Amino acid sequence: MPFEPVQQEKLSHGVIRQIESLILRGILRPGERLPSERELSEKMSVSRPSLREALADLQERGLLASRAGSGVFVADVLGSAFAPALVTLFATHDQAVFDYLSFRRDMEGLAAERAARLGSDTDLKVIDAIFQKMEAAHQKRNPSDEAHLDADFHLSIIEASHNIIMLHMMRSMYELLREGVFYNRTIMFRQRMTRDNLLDQHRAINKALQARDPAGARTAVEAHLSFVESALSDQQKADRNEVFAQKRYEHEARR
Repeated sequence: MPFEPVQQEKLSHGVIRQIESLILRGILRPGERLPSERELSEKMSVSRPSLREALADLQERGLLASRAGSGVFVADVLGSAFAPALVTLFATHDQAVFDYLSFRRDMEGLAAERAARLGSDTDLKVIDAIFQKMEAAHQKRNPSDEAHLDADFHLSIIEASHNIIMLHMMRSMYELLREGVFYNRTIMFRQRMTRDNLLDQHRAINKALQARDPAGARTAVEAHLSFVESALSDQQKADRNEVFAQKRYEHEARR
């Protein structure tokens, strides 16, 4: 017979499965510090020995990391998504920028469609709350804040799509973007017309999501990323033209 005796699960296994689930769902993020041992044992209603056993297992498997005097942190599991040599290639070849944007357009269009259909009311509240922060930052004209919130807005849509694989894949892509591997985001926010257009595009995305319009959300995301692609292409052309304009000016000044 295929049946086996039912055994009671060890408390440490329950702790492991809960922390694994929080990491898998993206709720616990790389680099995030866990509560103290005392606080965590109280929150999870387990003894400290059971908690220590669970944390040791998770550290051994590379999901958590202990730092002397600082505590236990979620490991930077995203760091292994791309080899350093490949990251260097991304940073030094323009084609990677446009392939990246094309990839994002496909993935985020799908994510927005899923978020409009499958996201909970709370998911949509999170997206809307981030957009409200974007509007406030727009008034302050702080390119760094705007760029940071832009990334948070897009990631909140990925999270609301409730696809675990897409979440971790896109989060690793955004880490590279935040580090300036693909392009410098703050440049996109310097021109007032570009800043206004970007805010309007994010407003259209948010509006479609709040209305639970899957097709509209996907279309709005795709239109936004097409605009970004066009703006970056124009920027690259302008930068190349400026190099030659400087050479022409220097040559003229010497005549």
